[in-house]
Amino acid sequence: MHCIRFRSAPTIHSFAAIAGQKEAEGNFGRFFDRIEPDPALGEKSWERAESRLQAETLRLAADKGLLKVDELDCILAGDLINQCTGSTFAVRGTDVPFLGVYGACSTMAESLLLAGVLADGGYVQRAAAVTSSHFSTAERQFRFPLSYGGQRTPTAQWTCTASGAAIVGKHAAAPYLTGGCIGRICDLGVTDTTNMGAAMAPAAADTISRYLKATDTAAGHYDAIITGDLGKVGSPLLIELLQGQGIDISAVHFDCGAEMFDCDKQDTHAGGSGCGCSASLLCAYFLPKLAAGEMRRVLFCATGALLSAVSSQQGESIPSICHLVEITG
Repeated sequence: MHCIRFRSAPTIHSFAAIAGQKEAEGNFGRFFDRIEPDPALGEKSWERAESRLQAETLRLAADKGLLKVDELDCILAGDLINQCTGSTFAVRGTDVPFLGVYGACSTMAESLLLAGVLADGGYVQRAAAVTSSHFSTAERQFRFPLSYGGQRTPTAQWTCTASGAAIVGKHAAAPYLTGGCIGRICDLGVTDTTNMGAAMAPAAADTISRYLKATDTAAGHYDAIITGDLGKVGSPLLIELLQGQGIDISAVHFDCGAEMFDCDKQDTHAGGSGCGCSASLLCAYFLPKLAAGEMRRVLFCATGALLSAVSSQQGESIPSICHLVEITG
């Protein structure tokens, strides 16, 4: 089964988003709960900084829900660092059961989907979905050492220093998780690691079209169809691919990567990327609008490029995926 309709409509009890200074200077800076002006967050390494960023975001989401982190039944978290150490090191020190999740930049949608399944099935009362990314950890791992100073191509995207966390459970108030779609691996042979948007657009098209057909809905049924990190290159490709299937989402499409930054003024080329990009904008901008009744229904469709530093060096193409969650107010 690839599409899910939640029977009990689990709710997003509370949520939070923290971002770095460059993200604060972008198009949505005023919406984040907190801005971290120090990219190192007072830590001795970039990796420790990301772990702290994620831990602080989770704690803030719990605080906003009048909870303690140790009151959670489960934490589902992931990031881009090897073996997801950003998340495991963020969670260590708690007594909460942990499920590490990896979907690259689709991780927030995957975590929310799984948290919804656990809550809907009655297996947990409260589960947290959280993810993060950090410019300096991702650039060092997937591209070049920061001191190298390599030229960025026009199709390249800027990894966001940001984190988003949402606590899912049984609660009386909106937002609600009402449905979801598990992504499938899509690979059309793109090998350019600096053009993630082109690699991920087919996966987004596949998941969105399957969900619209399964639910017998059209794009106009939703206030927004939110994709994660296709950027300025991948976003028009997604619209073109769906139009080829007779589906036009152009009037309601919003891509977090394309909109996070002012790409020209901030020199971010094709836009933002990273696990924290779509997660932070979901928790900072869209969930508050759904909670306030300013939006009625959205599809959150985060995409991920499932490559590794080794696979790209071996000449492999870039398999991609898109997971989808329907959220209503």
